[in-house]
Amino acid sequence: MARLTRVEGRKRRHMRLRRKIQGTPERPRLSVYRSLKHMYAQIIDDTRGHTLVAASTLDPELRGRLEKTGNVDAAREVGRLLGQRAVSQGITKVVFDRGGNRYHGRVSALAEGAREAGLEF
Repeated sequence: MARLTRVEGRKRRHMRLRRKIQGTPERPRLSVYRSLKHMYAQIIDDTRGHTLVAASTLDPELRGRLEKTGNVDAAREVGRLLGQRAVSQGITKVVFDRGGNRYHGRVSALAEGAREAGLEF
C-alpha cells in the first residue's frame, strides 16, 4: 500500500476528529489551520455552517506587531485576538478542533492564548 503524504495524513486525521466533534450554537467549534508561514483560527457553528469569529496572522491588527508569523508567539497572539473577539460576541465555551495536527507547539500556543482571553474548552 502506498504511503500517505504529510498533507494526506493530516486530512485523514482531521476527518477522523470531525466525526466526533460537532459545533453547536451553545458550544461552537474552534477550528485551527496551520500552514508553514501562518496560523488561522475560526469559531464555527456547524448546525448553520456559519463562521462566527475568525482571526489569523494576516489580520491587520496583528500584521504590524508580529516580527514573524510562523512561530509560537504569533500563534499565541492569534489565540488572544480570537478569544477577545469571541468574548465580545458572547461566546465563552467552545469545542477545540486541532485540525489533524498534534496538540503541540503552535497549536497548543494558540489554545493557551484563547484561554487567556477567556474562552473555556
